[in-house]
Amino acid sequence: MGLYYFIADTHLGLDYKDPEAMEKAFAGFLKNLPPQTSQVFLLGDIFDFWYEYKNVIPRRFTRTLGALADLADRGVKINFMNGNHDIWTYSYLQKEIGVEIFAQPWEVEIEGTRFCLGHGDGLWDKSRSYRFLQSIFKCRFLQVMFSAIHPRWAFSLGHGWSRHNRLTRYKGEDDESQKKYRQKVIEDSVRWASEYQAKLPDGKKVDHFIFGHYHLSLTNEIPGGGDISILGDWIHNPDYMVFDGKTLRREHFSYS
Repeated sequence: MGLYYFIADTHLGLDYKDPEAMEKAFAGFLKNLPPQTSQVFLLGDIFDFWYEYKNVIPRRFTRTLGALADLADRGVKINFMNGNHDIWTYSYLQKEIGVEIFAQPWEVEIEGTRFCLGHGDGLWDKSRSYRFLQSIFKCRFLQVMFSAIHPRWAFSLGHGWSRHNRLTRYKGEDDESQKKYRQKVIEDSVRWASEYQAKLPDGKKVDHFIFGHYHLSLTNEIPGGGDISILGDWIHNPDYMVFDGKTLRREHFSYS
């Protein structure tokens, strides 16, 4: 049996604390994955801002890209799902690193256990503001227009928006609004997973749902069977999940 790792929301490049040290630590984590590692699932927002031009990619991520390439070279399958901060992957990761990109929700069977995976954004959050923002980000015409901006300015704009969007939201685990947010995510995610299960044909039920995006460490049972997990971010509460062919467990990472 192999080992299968599920990671989300590392937000590499985020201008917070020491981004170079955080990226170096994450690359070290990838390099030290054990020999029995079979697959790594990167479930979105691995990069805090990623945009590929035809001949230009973001700097800052050399160690991580090298670590991923090394994993691919040794036969580990790297699965990548776009988050809302790293939507704009076109061909570089696939051609140069050996990454495979999948759209959410993605069902995959691993050693007889069925998983449903994704970043999580937009699956149960159907607000107008979110749909509007996604329509802008995914509009091909606007992507072409953005590509016409010099990378010096484009990356500055992208990183500035991303930093404000992420760091202004977190107020600490004991904040009352954070508690309400946490409860809403639990209710909405469990309801979505339950409805998803109900639509599947008999004999094809999902054992584990795993998503990121919400920056919360959660695992909840689903009525009728199975469970849904939300991965924490690598900004305030670094964690990931590991499946060994029988048991799915959550583990925590320390930068120290």
